[in-house]
Amino acid sequence: MSDVPVPILMYHAVASDPNDATRALSVTPEAFAEQMAVIADRGLAPVSTADLAACWRSGRPLPLRPVLITFDDGYEGVHRHALPVLAKHGFAATLFVSTGWLRGPYDTGGALDTMLDWDQVRELAGAGVEIGGHSHSHPQLDQLDDGRLRSELILCKEIVSDQLGAAPASFAYPYGYSSRRVRQAVREAGYAQALAVGNGLARRRQGPYALRRVTVRRSTHLAEFERLVEGRAIARTFARDRALTKGYAVVRRARQARGRILRSGA
Repeated sequence: MSDVPVPILMYHAVASDPNDATRALSVTPEAFAEQMAVIADRGLAPVSTADLAACWRSGRPLPLRPVLITFDDGYEGVHRHALPVLAKHGFAATLFVSTGWLRGPYDTGGALDTMLDWDQVRELAGAGVEIGGHSHSHPQLDQLDDGRLRSELILCKEIVSDQLGAAPASFAYPYGYSSRRVRQAVREAGYAQALAVGNGLARRRQGPYALRRVTVRRSTHLAEFERLVEGRAIARTFARDRALTKGYAVVRRARQARGRILRSGA
């Protein structure tokens, strides 16, 4: 089966006036509507994360020109601003929720901006938006010990299951950080697929637990967005991001090594 690349768009907040913490990774409602119109005008076919992974796992054909629309964290604007636009076009999407950030009984107080409440999450699910997991408290999972890592994954899954009546099948790594140990833990927790960042197109050969996404920011102008969904100039667009990621990866590996030494008592 051919390994056709698929653009997976990563959104966060959709807001006219976000706070400083979320501004760079937010888009305005107007920009979001324009971007969804681009997808419609080009005849792209939005699918959910679960559907993409299921097709790649089983060999079933995807629709022509598939694209994924995903949202991380669970900001209130996904319900207020994004849902009406998605409904207008009949687009599938996936929302990855950090359960400890959502308003309601499990709120830990760590959220960066106004978040969804569980009634709104249920409305999104009822409208056909896939609800996936994004951990409980949004930590850097690869920096946690095995016990805390498992707790973050299982608690998120159990809360979503309790609130929606169905377990989440898909997961997205907070900050995009994962490792072989984290990916294995996500699999053992019962998630069938997981998304990273990577700022590249998703391909079947990446495996179901390391699918790449491309970041949509407040600074993403319409011509750049058109290139992203067409799969053009991805490397050039995210060259600076990739350079920073490589440098930070060295730092993160050193931290992980120190953590292993400390945990072993050496």
